[in-house]
Amino acid sequence: MANTFKSNVAANIVTSGNTIYTCPSATQTTLIGMTISNKSAGTVTANVFLTRSAVDFSIISNAPILTGSTLVPIGGDQKVVLQAADVLKVTTSANGSLDVIASLLEIA
Repeated sequence: MANTFKSNVAANIVTSGNTIYTCPSATQTTLIGMTISNKSAGTVTANVFLTRSAVDFSIISNAPILTGSTLVPIGGDQKVVLQAADVLKVTTSANGSLDVIASLLEIA
């Protein structure tokens, strides 16, 4: 089994359809950290969810992020395991307001 650390980034998150990461086939991935940064002039909300078999499972929902602030929904003691074909997504209440960095460990 090969272990590979990865960092996926996404800029200018919009209100729908932002895929941050898709777990490859024959792979398990541990999401070891996620940082969401608000770069807009006002407070926005963020949603993070995992899609498995076309069903969305909420990790955080409508979490407020103040102007110039950062939210760390995954990190420290909190980890999330993704299975093959799982999709990690982020949305926001204001187009272009957020940047996302996800730190992952793929096990294939």
